[in-house]
Amino acid sequence: MTDIKLNGGQLSLQQLNAIFKTIPVEFDFIDENDIVRWSSANDHRLFKRTDSDLGKHVLEVHPGHSQSHVKQVLHDMHSGERDSISIMIKYHDRPVNIAFYALRDKDNNYLGCVEVTQDVSSHQQKGSLWRNIKQVLHKSK
Repeated sequence: MTDIKLNGGQLSLQQLNAIFKTIPVEFDFIDENDIVRWSSANDHRLFKRTDSDLGKHVLEVHPGHSQSHVKQVLHDMHSGERDSISIMIKYHDRPVNIAFYALRDKDNNYLGCVEVTQDVSSHQQKGSLWRNIKQVLHKSK
């Protein structure tokens, strides 16, 4: 089994894939040329990605109404004006957080960005403290 050495330890490829398959969050890696190079493949995705999306310009996989916002985010990340941005949208009446994080090397050169998308409808519900206590006390699958 091949181990991947990471800052903080190492994981097998099987373990790393299991992490991204399990976490109910979407991750997309967009390289320094704004090309989609990787997407987490899990059943939790709100915005489906297919193998045919890999290698496409990021604007080709975003709907037309969001493209001007995506262009601005990418411009700000390339220029170094921003290293992250987090926005909230409504998607099928659910609150969704979409965050972009610039990736830079030790010399601060732009390597691309990670787009992280998550349905946050259960994060700030009325009674969430009680819900959290119940989840800790009662095992659930």
